[in-house]
Amino acid sequence: MPPPPQGPGVAPPFAAPPTEGSRKRLWLGLGVGALALLICCGGGGAAAVGLVVSNVQAIEEQGQAVTDDYYRALVAKEYGKAYDALCEDARRRESRGEFARRIAEEPAVASYRVGDVDPQTLTVPVDVTFSGGGRDTQQVTLAADQQSGGMEVCGVS
Repeated sequence: MPPPPQGPGVAPPFAAPPTEGSRKRLWLGLGVGALALLICCGGGGAAAVGLVVSNVQAIEEQGQAVTDDYYRALVAKEYGKAYDALCEDARRRESRGEFARRIAEEPAVASYRVGDVDPQTLTVPVDVTFSGGGRDTQQVTLAADQQSGGMEVCGVS
């Protein structure tokens, strides 16, 4: 490219970039950007914590509800309803008729109190009083239903 012609009133082909005397605007912009980033990350972290807490609460509520339904059916001697609360694995191990016969032969549940769900092990302690007056604390093992996502009783020990 040829150099610009010499003489008065002739301008170079490119203007020189503007210069700013102070870096105040630069630091202000960086500070605002950092604050926006902090708010976004903090909000995302708070949302993640909230999601975990609500998930744990949902597991506890569902676990207590399904355990309560299971024992309510046992107290009412509605063994078919109790069988329906079992997970698929437990139903594979024992047919509906076998389950009903086994439960009918065991001491009848007169009352119960469902404890708090342990979200780590998915177990629930249940204080059971039998019709003969005996008492026991049974441990109910829960599992998530693969189809519905709800909780099911998968074992009682």
